[in-house]
Amino acid sequence: MNHFPFGDELALAPPRVEVLARPDGSLVLRNPLPLQPFARCVGDWLEHWASATPDALFLAERDAEGRWRKVAYRQARERVGRIAQGLLDARFAAGRPVVILSDNAIEAALLGLAAMHVGRPFCMVSSAYCRLTKNYSKISGILDMLSPALVYASDARVYGPAVQAWGSKSPVYFGANAAEHPGAGTFASLEAASETTAVMDAFAAIRPAGHAKYLLTSGSTGFPKVVINTHRMLCANQQQISQVWPFLTRHPLVLVDWLPWSHTFGGNHNFNMVLSHGGAMYIDEGRPAPGLIEHSVRNLREVGPNFYFNVPRGFDMLLPYLEQDEATARDVFANLEGIFYAAAALPQSLWQRLEAVAARVRERPVWFTSAWGSTETSPGMTAVHWRIAQAGCLGLPLPGGELKLTPNGNKLEMRVRGPNIFPGYLNQDDLTRAAFDEEGFYRIGDAGQLVDPKDPSQGVAFDGRVAEDFKLSTGTWVSVGTLRPRIVSAMAPHVADVVITGHDRDEMGLLVFPTPQARAIPEAELHSHLLEAMRRLADEGGGSSQFPTRALVQAESPSADAGEITDKGYINQRAVLEHRAAEVAALYGPAHARVIRL
Repeated sequence: MNHFPFGDELALAPPRVEVLARPDGSLVLRNPLPLQPFARCVGDWLEHWASATPDALFLAERDAEGRWRKVAYRQARERVGRIAQGLLDARFAAGRPVVILSDNAIEAALLGLAAMHVGRPFCMVSSAYCRLTKNYSKISGILDMLSPALVYASDARVYGPAVQAWGSKSPVYFGANAAEHPGAGTFASLEAASETTAVMDAFAAIRPAGHAKYLLTSGSTGFPKVVINTHRMLCANQQQISQVWPFLTRHPLVLVDWLPWSHTFGGNHNFNMVLSHGGAMYIDEGRPAPGLIEHSVRNLREVGPNFYFNVPRGFDMLLPYLEQDEATARDVFANLEGIFYAAAALPQSLWQRLEAVAARVRERPVWFTSAWGSTETSPGMTAVHWRIAQAGCLGLPLPGGELKLTPNGNKLEMRVRGPNIFPGYLNQDDLTRAAFDEEGFYRIGDAGQLVDPKDPSQGVAFDGRVAEDFKLSTGTWVSVGTLRPRIVSAMAPHVADVVITGHDRDEMGLLVFPTPQARAIPEAELHSHLLEAMRRLADEGGGSSQFPTRALVQAESPSADAGEITDKGYINQRAVLEHRAAEVAALYGPAHARVIRL
């Protein structure tokens, strides 16, 4: 049986790596493939596909009646040209970015592409700063920090209060209901101009080192930093990925994707992968959340994508629909060649459930893959480009990149260097200097180790965040990043996620976030299941740093407003511990009826 994606034996590059062992105990890993030439700027991709496949679908989204509104490559280029002309005609303040407040949408994509086409960076800001809170101090601070040339928001009724709280210090445009915001312009007015030669003159002046876009770090542990993304970074990274995933140049992608473009996973990895290879993206208005996951199920069934990118929480919420309805599973897996997980570790229990569903409805197995990187790395630094049997492997370095594993305490800290690494944080030189070591490697903050020290071509495994780990009072380190997926798997299918506690305490504990299905069963039954899982973990041995002795089920789901969960759908350990300090105290306090104890 052919196990390659698309049934194509040339779909993947073989796993190869060069390893340099240094006297200080560090290892430097490189891909032996030389990096091939790549595009000068993001707009080169759009120009190419608008000419090569003008009628091919680029973007689609549902309209108010639920029908797909579609834009082909030639249409996208024509609209980008008109918007770009509108930006030039308006003579906005030079050197300042276009800021976009919107969920993923066609107009947001076209505005960002138009800005880049004439050499102006843009920044798409997470809608959570406006939609999920009435406290607009953070979005006001972000806008002040960015000092935008203009602000575009998709709907005045949704984003108008946040813009008004900021003070509308720049020209403001809305996609809908602009009349309700005095002095605001409309998106249609930006698109009303006819393109002149000035657009391509500005396009020709773009250089690879020019700022293409700005992305904000999550800000969940403080105020967001502004990460500069250059055209060189973004273009180099897609070339790096395509050399280890040759199928991208042989089989056009069809994606159904919800991952927010305000983050590097959705906005750089997925969006740019579609654009650079002439694929199609159906914008999924769903989310891994109750009441919204149903939209994703509908879209996946209707479109039948050939690749699916998601975070572990997304797969967790999708699985019950696949397991309980074979027709849904058949529709979703009909054309699916690959399942890609990232942004958080995938519990092995989710992997096995996905494999089991696929095996029921198709003969050829689906390829499971992952990658690793960050907002500062465009984002890919490594990728899995061979078949792996279980979660945990981050892959191998991409062509042109270097991965250094350097001793840091009891771990190997991963640092990276290559053409896809950012030049720095906007207007924060001190943070930029601190982000790089003396050799110019970016300190990403994650730890890793070789899957098999005797065979480095088996790849690198994630070994937690260097700053996330903590010591028990015994002096024993707890590796949060590696333990969390193991614990969630042991407690499946009742637990969506856990936060690990125990810093400077005698024993490890858990704050437990149950699945929606688990909330429907009696509390005593849930507690019994969790206790049995804790016993199994303890029976596996390994000492106090390897299993929890107490757990506390959380009545409230993680709060995005409090930074406990990002709009990519994964838990922030530190934010939960800070926000729920009282729950942590109860977990270690006198006997409490809600606390489950070994």
